[in-house]
Amino acid sequence: MANSDLFLLSATQAAAEIARGAFSAEDYTRACLARVDAVEKDVQAFAHLDPEHAIAQARRLDEHKAKGGALGPLHGVPVAIKDIIDTEDYPTEFGSPVYVGRRPYHDATVVAKLRSAGAVIMGKTVTTEFAYFNPGKTCNPHDFTRTPGGSSSGSAAAVAAGMVPLALGSQTNGSIIRPASFCGVFATKPSHGLVSRKGVLSLSCELDHVGPFARNLEDIALVMETLAGYDPDDEDTRPIAVPPFRKVLSEKFPLAPRFAFVRTPIWDKADESTRTAFEQLANKLGESCYPVDLPERYVAAWEAQRTIMSVDMAHRFGPAADQRGEGVSQVMHDLIAAGRKVTATTYLRSLDVARALEDGLNSVFEECNAIITPASRGVAPVGLGSTGDPAFCSLWTLTGLPSLCLPLLSGEDDMPLGVQLIGATGDDVRLLRTARWLVEAIGGKNPRRRGKASAGA
Repeated sequence: MANSDLFLLSATQAAAEIARGAFSAEDYTRACLARVDAVEKDVQAFAHLDPEHAIAQARRLDEHKAKGGALGPLHGVPVAIKDIIDTEDYPTEFGSPVYVGRRPYHDATVVAKLRSAGAVIMGKTVTTEFAYFNPGKTCNPHDFTRTPGGSSSGSAAAVAAGMVPLALGSQTNGSIIRPASFCGVFATKPSHGLVSRKGVLSLSCELDHVGPFARNLEDIALVMETLAGYDPDDEDTRPIAVPPFRKVLSEKFPLAPRFAFVRTPIWDKADESTRTAFEQLANKLGESCYPVDLPERYVAAWEAQRTIMSVDMAHRFGPAADQRGEGVSQVMHDLIAAGRKVTATTYLRSLDVARALEDGLNSVFEECNAIITPASRGVAPVGLGSTGDPAFCSLWTLTGLPSLCLPLLSGEDDMPLGVQLIGATGDDVRLLRTARWLVEAIGGKNPRRRGKASAGA
């Protein structure tokens, strides 16, 4: 393979080839940077990028290897970081003019783990303002007139366009899974508390998750082994062993998995083409897939999610919005105003709803391996003034269950349409193995889809 085509390699492939000496970390980083040069003017995925700094990191890694140093699992692999995650060598500005020029002193825990694993921190990707709804500059790589989703817009687009094999995002409602669906890449929102959020802009401790975007499930497994684990600085993490993601992913499934097809109480919000595509998918899976209608009480999930998010964000961002006034968007001012009106009893009742619904959903897994449901109501909408509707992610974020986006379907104009797979609390590793079975069973498309700036044909 010519050096100019190295950007097409997955993280797993590149790490293995760099380790055996087929090419250097600098070669791979330069290939990714050349891809950035080719498509960034249209996609606009990066908020901050310093090519020379990225190359300098890769050179240091090559020097370390040449001296016989131990290689981490991500040695020489460029990773892009959402601009709400602290990096000591790049600004972290939260997608807001209020924080322009903000320079953290320390890496977030997840960034420090990536560096320890040998990753090249490529740059910072565009986020919506404070990781909420006010969009940034990024366009969808498959159609520049469409949104890439949000709030992890730049991270999803950078992976979809082939600029990096891996990127980090965050989700408080639908900010990982929705952009992954719109941009046609793999992604995971881990179980709540599996990945540290220390050094990540906090919207809501009850709802915040950090997770990766990638081109395949092998890369998801690779990076999750680095990211997962206990952090005493994040009280929601637990001192338990990191699951062997790569080992379990490669294992043969002892029995064909069973899927619960959950339409959710908001099924009518899905586009007609989405409903049809998922009905066809369920039919194709045959006896392996059966419908489950959630009880009426699940209707409360969406209001509970909005309540918790609005109160927590009003608490965290209200003072800044009051002080900076016009420097904060109207959509943020409206959210803060709504959060300030919520009573304490309503907020606490919403937390109770979240826990009760989580318990109820976990009982579904007594009969199945995973829940299958849409990742979004449809394909990425035309227009850059909105990031799309996160409704099909809200329930799973509220309850903290692990979810994956699999780029297996197509919708209008052959745009990507993601399949969302949900697992039981803490069952991330087996959910990944179930996802592999599903990808192989239905013959999903290569995630490097055709598109104006997609990573290949």
